[in-house]
Amino acid sequence: MPNIGAPGYILLIILALLLFGPNKLPELGRAVGRTFREFKNGARDILSEDERTERKGVKDSVVQASQPTSSEAQPQPEDKRLP
Repeated sequence: MPNIGAPGYILLIILALLLFGPNKLPELGRAVGRTFREFKNGARDILSEDERTERKGVKDSVVQASQPTSSEAQPQPEDKRLP
């Protein structure tokens, strides 16, 4: 598909004004903006959730590897607190 260019954009704007009217275009623009924002936030939430589960899986495996078995466990000193 070739580049649209300035005359093509002008034609699209005029066509949109004829179809929707000047009062509806700002509402449509806001709706499209909200839709994109919600999509972006949802995608960000999904990606951060995946990263958290990956980090948790790595953290759990490190914790399990670093914990000694019961035969290797040494007695823990009592918690000494200052008065």
